[in-house]
Amino acid sequence: MISVSYHNTVNVLQGAIDTRGAQENASPPSPFGRAEWFSLLAEGGMVPLIAMAERGAEQAILPLTQGARGLEPLVNWYSFIWRPIGNLGSHDDQMLAALARDLRKKSHRVTFWPLPDEDGTATRLEMAFRKAGWSVARKQCDHNHVLPVNGRSFAEYWSTRPGKMRTTLARKAKKVDIEILTHFDPLAWAAYENIYAQSWKPAEGNPALLRQFAEAEGAAGRIRLGIARHEGVPVAAQFWTLEGGTAHIHKLAHLEEHKALSAGTTLSAALFEHVIDQDRAMLVDFGTGNDRYKMDWMEQDRPRYRLDCLDLRQFAAWPVLARRGAVRLAHTIRRS
Repeated sequence: MISVSYHNTVNVLQGAIDTRGAQENASPPSPFGRAEWFSLLAEGGMVPLIAMAERGAEQAILPLTQGARGLEPLVNWYSFIWRPIGNLGSHDDQMLAALARDLRKKSHRVTFWPLPDEDGTATRLEMAFRKAGWSVARKQCDHNHVLPVNGRSFAEYWSTRPGKMRTTLARKAKKVDIEILTHFDPLAWAAYENIYAQSWKPAEGNPALLRQFAEAEGAAGRIRLGIARHEGVPVAAQFWTLEGGTAHIHKLAHLEEHKALSAGTTLSAALFEHVIDQDRAMLVDFGTGNDRYKMDWMEQDRPRYRLDCLDLRQFAAWPVLARRGAVRLAHTIRRS
């Protein structure tokens, strides 16, 4: 017997997430699947709706929030990934289908993103919602560039990079001094914030939340904060974390006025060397986005998907379905 319940607090996630590591089918550790991350989102103003299916000791959980157009994943623009969580067992798909059936009571529309599928997440959710009678549209919404280290040293990895990158590092490396911190340092973080504010990057979405996240990662020993200085002045900064053998690249920026120093390349190379040779990372994850420079550093491009699920039993879903059909028709006409 599967029971479904809903909760407006992220506190219910703590036990489920803490025990999932013991499960054979547990997903790889990620900063964006921890109870602390969802707590940060809630503290930052997002209102959680935690949908939970339980059968005995097994749980399947969808951390959601009410959006303007229906239910959405509990994510923000810093999130690399979203996936169901819980203390899952052999009845994973049945429990997801039970959640999908029950969610019709909550909304006419549920949208999920950014979903991985290298672990089958997008496919399992799509099948569960289709089985429960939802109309599901699936499309790629983003890219996730990663580097599987495959036991290489940094020198072995670096020898395979584009010649222009290797030449740039050889010519420019001595022009900046590199510092890599494995703890949170307020002065170094202030330097990062100053560089980011003056860089080409868009305005920071929630700088207070990001700092809280960095402080927590520092306290846990997971932070890798890099600063490049030219003549004592910080000119480039990068915020990485390391967890479960994966190095996550969260934020990077450099001062455009010092672009000729190629400080970003030098700093990136130093951080790659650190996580590969010292931390023994097995994977480097460059987050979402399809920027050309990411392809120079990474070797695999993993798609991220969006599932748009409509309950056609509800009238509110019909206009959305009509718009979806109009978009498909327009694409068909353009192709022809």
